[in-house]
Amino acid sequence: MSKPPTSNKRPIPGKWTMKEPYTKARFLSVQTRAALDLFRPFTLAAPFIVSMSIMVASLVFNFENFGTEIPEKWYFTVAQAGLTIAIVNAASNSLNQATDVEADRISKPYRPIPRGIIKRDGAQSLAYILYLFALLRAVTINAWFGFFVFLIMIFTVTYSLPPRMKKYLFINQVWVAIPRGFFGILASWCVFGSEHLFDTPTPWVIGGLATVFLIGGMATKDITDAEADKATGVRTMINTFGTRKTAYVSFPFMFFSFAFIPIFINDGALKPYLHPLTLFAALGILIFYLMYREMESKTLENIQAWALMYVTYIFFALCFAVLTIFNKVLPF
Repeated sequence: MSKPPTSNKRPIPGKWTMKEPYTKARFLSVQTRAALDLFRPFTLAAPFIVSMSIMVASLVFNFENFGTEIPEKWYFTVAQAGLTIAIVNAASNSLNQATDVEADRISKPYRPIPRGIIKRDGAQSLAYILYLFALLRAVTINAWFGFFVFLIMIFTVTYSLPPRMKKYLFINQVWVAIPRGFFGILASWCVFGSEHLFDTPTPWVIGGLATVFLIGGMATKDITDAEADKATGVRTMINTFGTRKTAYVSFPFMFFSFAFIPIFINDGALKPYLHPLTLFAALGILIFYLMYREMESKTLENIQAWALMYVTYIFFALCFAVLTIFNKVLPF
């Protein structure tokens, strides 16, 4: 195999972005960097941080409301379960790149498979190994966690492989949002709260709100792939209606998923101390603005709206955890 072409620009020490050419770095070989890019590390931050936040919130919530005992080394369990969720997402990203080579040759030729650094079969095999490892690890934590992790796997596999839900308009948005939002949050909650999962609406409502937000927010990921998706038979809202119309359709999902939080609080489905989460509706407006303007990121492989969507989801979970943990000292 011929050596991949490199940029004339000398790599900047310490700088590592998705769009940076594949050159040998101080600590990473070309193959190692390519393997990491298969996992898309930036996108793993969301499931890792979100899952651990929900786990800790569940630990405190179930202790205060149901008297559930706090394990002595709970932090080890949190770390292991969070890593398991991240591995599932890494497997999904690897499988997605292995099955999207034709589209990536058009819109993302800098990825490791189109560049010829990693073989398609190798990426797909790596995904299966990661899936198996994550599932085996999940069932050792507890049965409910393993069950929801298995559901996440089913959705992510069928998104990329037959019936390949990715190619169906509207369905592809929902197919991504459900495992990343609803099942991801329920799986995380069950690490410590499986015994009382059906005794409180809190995890179900939070998971539902996250899913609604992601149904709208995940449209941002398709903007840079619009032409490639169309050329490979994938119908998305972006390549069907255009970016600006899609922004208008997505906006209610990103805004009202947070704006309706006071309604759930008034109905008793959420605790009053979660009122501040309503403020995330403002970020929904900002994501809409960035999406409408199609402002591209200079470092990540998508537009700024996509990056902000991920950051919003991360901080939503973090704030939920902080409010739950410190609810006794809050003035509301």
